[in-house]
Amino acid sequence: MPKGSTSQVGAIGAFTLAAIRRLGQATLFLVQVLRHSGTSLVRPALTVREIYFAGALSLIIIMVSGLFVGMVLGLQGYETLQTYGSEEKLGVLVALSLVRELGPVVSALLFASRAGSAITAEIGLMKATEQIVAMDMMAVNPIARVVAPRFWGGVISMPLLAALFSAMGIFGAYIVGVRLIGVDEGAFWSQMQAAVDFDHDIMNGVIKSMVFGVGISAVATFEGFDAPPTAEGVSRATTRTVVHSSLLVLALDLVLTGFMMRMWGN
Repeated sequence: MPKGSTSQVGAIGAFTLAAIRRLGQATLFLVQVLRHSGTSLVRPALTVREIYFAGALSLIIIMVSGLFVGMVLGLQGYETLQTYGSEEKLGVLVALSLVRELGPVVSALLFASRAGSAITAEIGLMKATEQIVAMDMMAVNPIARVVAPRFWGGVISMPLLAALFSAMGIFGAYIVGVRLIGVDEGAFWSQMQAAVDFDHDIMNGVIKSMVFGVGISAVATFEGFDAPPTAEGVSRATTRTVVHSSLLVLALDLVLTGFMMRMWGN
């Protein structure tokens, strides 16, 4: 084998081993977070505070993005359905697209960019300023006191934000389709109500958004806790959180969609 090919194979092998090692570290970290999550239950104020920072402060970007995505869906959907004379199906098209797929996925990507990066930066900064070390010296477990509330705050916030994104998207499609273009309002709402199934459609979206919340929160807290205690280290950890969380969301979406289609046939 030529020398150049050998070095390339070695580089790929080293990269694969490093990726597997880091995945193992992240898995062990997640196990520790789950083991020390009792503090979040005993002192719910800690988790409520993180729900506010991760969820409530993300409301504006989620609501505005959902509204615009819904308006674009309404416009594009009307143009497509008009070709087949099925404009009255616009509500069904928009609702199923948002509830099943776009709501959980797009809101998760926005959540990873806004809240995930903030969680990583906050924990990384606490590590850089030696607040984590100080907790250890005072016999306070930093995973229980700092990491677990942020993890559960993200997990709880994600489904609520995804539901709000879908609701705003449907409202945006209503404005464009019914108010501006002139689709029949009764057909828009009645056909949507008849076509959207709670168990198969809405629960699929809820399950997806909960899984995405676990993945994003795990990545964000791990990267923050594992970040080198320097400005450059925190910056790189924040970037890794956005990149890894976004890729994880897309990969999980593929797996979950395939699983749900096989289980429930939709």
